Amino acid sequence: MRRTKIVATLGPATDDQQTIERLVEAGVDVVRLNYSHGSHEEQGRRVDLVRAAADKYGRVVGVLADLQGPKIRTERFVDGKVYLTEGEKFYLDAEMDPSAGTVEGVGITYKSLPGDVKPGNRLVLDDGRMLLDVDNVDGMRINCTVALSGYLSDKKGINLQGGGLSAPALTEKDKEDIKSAAALQADYIAVSFPKCADDINQARKLLRDAGGYGAIVSKIERAEALDNIDEIIDASDAIMVARGDLGVEVGDAELPAIQKDLIARARSMDRVVITATQMMESMIDNSIPTRAEVFDVANAVHDGTDAVMLSGETAAGKYPVETVEAMGRICESAEQHPRAKISDHRMALTFERVDEAIAMATMYTANHLDVDGIAALTESGSTVLWMSRISSGIPIYAMTRHRQTRRKVTLYRGVYPTRIDFSQVGDYNVSSTVAGLLKDKGIVEDGDRIIITRGDSLGDEGGGTNAMKVVTIGSIKDSQR
Repeated sequence: MRRTKIVATLGPATDDQQTIERLVEAGVDVVRLNYSHGSHEEQGRRVDLVRAAADKYGRVVGVLADLQGPKIRTERFVDGKVYLTEGEKFYLDAEMDPSAGTVEGVGITYKSLPGDVKPGNRLVLDDGRMLLDVDNVDGMRINCTVALSGYLSDKKGINLQGGGLSAPALTEKDKEDIKSAAALQADYIAVSFPKCADDINQARKLLRDAGGYGAIVSKIERAEALDNIDEIIDASDAIMVARGDLGVEVGDAELPAIQKDLIARARSMDRVVITATQMMESMIDNSIPTRAEVFDVANAVHDGTDAVMLSGETAAGKYPVETVEAMGRICESAEQHPRAKISDHRMALTFERVDEAIAMATMYTANHLDVDGIAALTESGSTVLWMSRISSGIPIYAMTRHRQTRRKVTLYRGVYPTRIDFSQVGDYNVSSTVAGLLKDKGIVEDGDRIIITRGDSLGDEGGGTNAMKVVTIGSIKDSQR
């Protein structure tokens, strides 16, 4: 069973029922709605298709709504694109007609950019395909010298190398999109370009005010975020290593070490982590990945990422289903390596909560005893989150009556949502009920050993996990079922 989760972005390439069903059947765990593109109505139709397909195939698929954030772009050119020649002059003008761009200069969407830059700064255009060195700022015009040649077309992104842009993380569009995501009951909301914990707290408040229950994902893509990384992770439920914009700001050569550090840091703080951007980029046009992409995905798995994400590969690519299948195969193979199953997470620390201590004791026992699975009876999903921080090859079944919790755990590495309602089950029958359910699903058979965790207040919202039990399947009398 694949433990690493796959997040697939929806878009024009997936906008029919058959393709969505094939994606779900191929093993997508979470779908991403990219609010940089498409209307609220389009996003709603996509969610309806996904949830219908998940019901059809008996799967649980989470929904991640990804906010656009303050994307800073060029405006449009009269001829659609121009060629910038190294050494030539070029300007960015915040007051220019949005459609009047020429080889001499172009307008910009972010009107405060002239106040954020100074002579000597370097601006990175179109994910690093062109570079501009700032000569001076004249009112609302930024005069530059082209440092790297290339074709520049309409609406391309602009980054300030090294960071330092003052744009707020949440735009007015984001605030409206949060309301849309809340109405769709999105399980996760991704905040683009956060710089501090306040950005995350504001997004969470807006989501709760709109009636949404989703968890908050911080997309780490600004250099400033790295300076405040612990407070951002602490304020978040999950982080995304968004390697596109982050690589532009800090430099490509720095990315591998930053990725490894962010994954390790998030896991040490009991947060979920997604690795994203260009993981299988070549499969937008090709039916097989490059060897470099295979290594990239496998290395992220070895680093301990909870999920790997596909963007344009599934949203606009020619082979969305094949890409998910290929990524799944790579993850499964990488998970067989010993480094993906060994963990010393929190071994030297003291636990303050009983349920966390039970979760850690369960994983220690499972990794040192011949155990075939862990059945965690959970209300909120907290126990299985802690369990999933421990590297292991043993499946963790999050057994809960709550649909919200089942969708939430779709992003947790090695955790599989399982629907069951223990509110009507007597304490005496819990073990036999769990064993029967796992046997009926073909997950275990007589003679297998499982660990069951639960709380005394079974089915009570306020109950916490405070017990673990090792059970051998088949040793429980059938009459107890």
